[in-house]
Amino acid sequence: MIKRWQFWLGLVISAVFLYIALKGMHIQEVWNVIKAAQFWWLIPSIAVYFMGVWARSWRWKYLLRPIKEIPTRKLFPTVCIGYMGNNIYPIRAGELLRAYVLKKDEDVAISASLATIIVERIFDGVVMLGFVFLNLRELSGLQAYSGFIGSIQSLAIWGAVIFLGVLLVFILAAMFPIRAERVTLWFITHLLPGSWREKAAGIALRFLTGLESLKSPKDALFIFLTSIVVWLLETGKYWFLMHAFPFKVSFFALMLMNGIANLVTTIPSAPGYIGTFEAAGSAVLRAYGIEAAVAVGYTLVLHLALWLPITLLGAYYFLRKGLSWSGAVKDAQEAQDASAS
Repeated sequence: MIKRWQFWLGLVISAVFLYIALKGMHIQEVWNVIKAAQFWWLIPSIAVYFMGVWARSWRWKYLLRPIKEIPTRKLFPTVCIGYMGNNIYPIRAGELLRAYVLKKDEDVAISASLATIIVERIFDGVVMLGFVFLNLRELSGLQAYSGFIGSIQSLAIWGAVIFLGVLLVFILAAMFPIRAERVTLWFITHLLPGSWREKAAGIALRFLTGLESLKSPKDALFIFLTSIVVWLLETGKYWFLMHAFPFKVSFFALMLMNGIANLVTTIPSAPGYIGTFEAAGSAVLRAYGIEAAVAVGYTLVLHLALWLPITLLGAYYFLRKGLSWSGAVKDAQEAQDASAS
């Protein structure tokens, strides 16, 4: 279960970022902007977002294919449940919940499915960094407008090193599974206490099976291209919703906003990435010269539109499966332990 200190630390971090987003502003000005928005633009924005969720499910199908062939239509509810969990529970517990539901429905080992989910996140990070790098020249010209944006270039460089480095390790582990297994077991044997080794070895070996989709360069390229489609569709949501507010920027500017906002939300915070998303997203728009109240109002509505529909749909699928939220994460952790034995 999530420790109490982690929960409170997340709240503090979110409060700090909300303060950054709202500093020097009058809440009434933001509210006036929101009230004047043309909310019917939410319809196409939410529709294109769920196209992206379906694409995520399709991508997961290919990541899971070496383990078990599962149709996209069966994975879509599980993906929604996972995103619901991320939105209402700290430290992305929805990822463990997603693996647990897949274990219950399709008998896929939790360690193996978690490996595919981590691979997803690595590809997502690479695409987000790609969005930032694609706009680095434009970003360098915006730094004078926002101190918050000024550190993004160095963040993007270090992020690229980390994400690409982890991806390379995963690809090598998939291409040379026997050697990867030997190296993994060597580290477990030499670094962990004896009482932990058997359980850790079981988890690690099942984790390595989840990387098999990266063994084929063709499949890895397909997963990467699908990841680009996923995030372009999500940027499409930003673009549609922009028309509900009195400002206009290019699609590339919204790609930059999407990339930066999602990279910043990797910082631990309260459930649903409250504060981190608002601070990063509004900072990018303000760097483009958008009025502060408009930038914050748009970012708040965008965040709610990203959070609420998928959370409601995920909760619907969660309840339809007869699951109990109070025991689901605990059961998932117990199932993870059992799968290692």
